[in-house]
Amino acid sequence: MSIQKVVLAYSGGLDTSVIAHWLRETYDCEVVTFTADIGQGEEVEPARAKAQSLGIQEIYIEDLREEFARDYVFPMFRANALYEGEYLLGTSIARPLIAKRLVEIAEETGADAISHGATGKGNDQVRFELGAYALTPGIQVIAPWREWDLDSREKLLAYCERHGIAVEQKRGRASPYSMDANLLHISYEGGILEDPWSAPEPDMWRWSCAPEEAPEAGHELTLQYHNGDVVAIDGKPMGPAHVMEHLNQVAGAQGIGRTDIVENRYVGMKSRGCYETPAGTVLLRAHRAIESITLDREVAHLKDELMPKYASLIYNGYWWSPERLCLQALIDQSQHWVNGEVRLKLYKGNVVVTGRRSEDSLFDESIATFEEDAGAYNQKDAEGFIRLNALRLRIAANRGRRLGGPGE
Repeated sequence: MSIQKVVLAYSGGLDTSVIAHWLRETYDCEVVTFTADIGQGEEVEPARAKAQSLGIQEIYIEDLREEFARDYVFPMFRANALYEGEYLLGTSIARPLIAKRLVEIAEETGADAISHGATGKGNDQVRFELGAYALTPGIQVIAPWREWDLDSREKLLAYCERHGIAVEQKRGRASPYSMDANLLHISYEGGILEDPWSAPEPDMWRWSCAPEEAPEAGHELTLQYHNGDVVAIDGKPMGPAHVMEHLNQVAGAQGIGRTDIVENRYVGMKSRGCYETPAGTVLLRAHRAIESITLDREVAHLKDELMPKYASLIYNGYWWSPERLCLQALIDQSQHWVNGEVRLKLYKGNVVVTGRRSEDSLFDESIATFEEDAGAYNQKDAEGFIRLNALRLRIAANRGRRLGGPGE
């Protein structure tokens, strides 16, 4: 493989710093680093100095928070996406954006390959590479974890020592977990979490307080929706990134957003992870509430049927696939009437909907009322409706076909 220049997804940490040196050593190529700020809560600018110390000449550091929230997170929440009923896809949804910028920077700089620091056991290698190939079919991808023999922290540190790569020692106790953070979530894997029976340590969580320690008063807020997206909170207009930052703060303070799950990775293994997704938890609950009064019944049910497929596509790395784009078009069309307000109370780990209203509401009080409905609904009509829907059940019962089937 002849490689002249590689664009590396670079965090500035141990792994990707080793990768930057290893790429030049192994392929005798030029390395371009790309560091994205997608709301991980840490300064990304130090990555510039670290890359410079490695001799990198072309360094890209970009603030992608607004694009991430607007073009990736918000479209996903229009679908109410949940993977395997629990995971709000915080890591999954960030990868297509990073893959897009990697191949764009490769084109801008004349690079013929990209590289990433994802391991050969995880989902991220799939997500990065499927995205890259979908957008730039001829791009070459270098995945060092699938090539080298530096398969432990000790070997990585020894490599650094041999090649004079500075390793920053963080003050205080080092986290035993592998963590990934962005505007949507922070994840924790590894350490004691590799045993599904071991409870997370209380001091592991960083974005939320324990629900039992949340304030007694709770917190009330109102989200305003336009075409399925939150556009204001408590009457204050906000852009997508600001919405998420605000909700992470207020919901995290109420103990909202913690999950502990075992998920099925695309590569075939089960993996246990813990996640904090305060804003996402609120957004999912509120969006379903505004849809409950603005969506037609069959459209809402169709979305619920399609959602697991849509969520799996994102989890497995198919954001740029034609099937996801088709589903997105359907989902976005359904959101034309999803406008209005949802009132919530955040209280000790719970998101409670206390009201929803919309000028586009399909909720008709004159029909739904238990009081006199002035002829809006003829209850006698229900008799024929029931008898027609029971017809096939009665025919089967008359033929002796009971629920238990033959032999019961």
